Order: sequence, then structure tokens, then C-alpha cells
Amino acid sequence: MKRQKGFTLAELMVVSAIVAILLGIAIPSYKYISTSYRMSAEVNGLLGDLQYARGEALKEGNGVTACVSTNGLACTGGSNWNLGWIVFSDPNSNAVVDLGERVLKVQGAFTGVVTPDVFSASGGVTSVTFNREGFATTVNGFVSTTLTLTEPTNNNQYTRCLQITAVGMMTTLTRTFNPVTC
Repeated sequence: MKRQKGFTLAELMVVSAIVAILLGIAIPSYKYISTSYRMSAEVNGLLGDLQYARGEALKEGNGVTACVSTNGLACTGGSNWNLGWIVFSDPNSNAVVDLGERVLKVQGAFTGVVTPDVFSASGGVTSVTFNREGFATTVNGFVSTTLTLTEPTNNNQYTRCLQITAVGMMTTLTRTFNPVTC
């Protein structure tokens, strides 16, 4: 009698059970990793542009501003930084793109998520201007501010914060590790 090749039903069921268990463990971990990395990348993008603005202010010897911008040409107001922002040379430090002031960098709105993340600033801060010494100010003066990035489910483990002090120091935080200051 010739033996047939293939899998028995029992073998197939055992392999299916193992695959189901592994997927049950892997999918939630993948969601956490991908969301966590995306949130970190978004907050680090703004951090990098603010550090660039500060460096340009020190290099040029005059004000450089980063502000919320939906069109990439002018400061459009609102404290929702996920709509996009620009960095521009601002010698008069008025947080307005005047004639002759050049836009140095443009960041478009965050994309790729069905429900967008919210990147809001404490105190309604719509712009940050760095002077020639690297100190940070806003239109209303400056008290340390925090920009908080939350994802649609508002889960604390994904929340990222960017703190900016008046002396131009910038720090990123994760709410799960420091819920008091973030």
C-alpha cells in the first residue's frame, strides 16, 4: 500500500492554533510600536524645526519665527500645530511674514491617519520667535509652554509633549513616564 503525502487534520489544527496565538500577541504589539514611533517622529519633526529656527537666529543675528501655517506662506493662526508650520526669518520679531522676509522651512499638515492627531499648545501659542541670543518669545511674552501631541483615542501611552522654556531649551516627554509635567 502506498502512503499518501500531506498533512493530517490534527496537524493542520495544531499549526492553525499556534499561528492564531502568535498573531494575537504580535498584532497589539505592532500597533503600539507603529503608533508610538509615528507620534515620536511627529513631535521630533517640530523639535528639529524649532532647533533649526534657534540656530538660524543665532547665525543670522536676528529673530527667526516658527508659526502655525496651513498654506506654507504665512502664519495662519490657531494653536493646532498638526495643520502645519513654517520657519521664517523675522528681523522685527512680530511673528508675521512681512514683505522681504524669507520662509526658511515649510512643514505640511500631518497625513496618513484617518482621524488626525491633535498637536496643541498650552496658552494658545501660535508662534515661537527666537531672538539673536537664542531666547524664545511669543506674541504674548513668554512663560514656558508645552505643545502636546495626542492621537485620536487620547491614550496616555502614545501622548508626546514638547516643552519650550524662555531660554530656548526644548525637551520632549512621554506622558506615561512623566504624567505631571506632560
